[in-house]
Amino acid sequence: MNRAYLSLGSNMGDRLELLKKAVHMLYEHEAIQLEDVSSVYETEPVGLTDQPAFLNIVVEISTSLTPVGLLQECQQIEENLDRVRVVRWGPRTIDLDILFYNHENIETETLTVPHPRMHERAFVLVPLAEIAPGIAPVPVVGTEGVQIWKTVDSVEDFFNM
Repeated sequence: MNRAYLSLGSNMGDRLELLKKAVHMLYEHEAIQLEDVSSVYETEPVGLTDQPAFLNIVVEISTSLTPVGLLQECQQIEENLDRVRVVRWGPRTIDLDILFYNHENIETETLTVPHPRMHERAFVLVPLAEIAPGIAPVPVVGTEGVQIWKTVDSVEDFFNM
């Protein structure tokens, strides 16, 4: 089994419900085992700042999927939850990004792992450091604009919010 960390974010509609649906889709996939879920963080938008705040989490999974297979599954979840790509860094129902896949460095036309801008994004690093303090890139960027929204103690706790 391969170990991967994914970042999920939403700033349209019922943000928490969309995160829960995305995590449930991961949980239901036969080739994915959900290992851990961070607390939920409310974060200010990055890039295009004139949009609603995001809710962000990081999940740890074990999977038999290849990196490209995992990317395809993440994109399918985005499509199932009505993700529309109109403006770069614009509002979205859901966003899933692969942060790490084992300890591999992957660079293709469609996938770069570790995520290339992760070290610039407190909305990724803060929840990642919560569930995987040993692998969060150091130094962690400033955490302004990232506030805990709901504490999560377990996968079950996340689904019961």
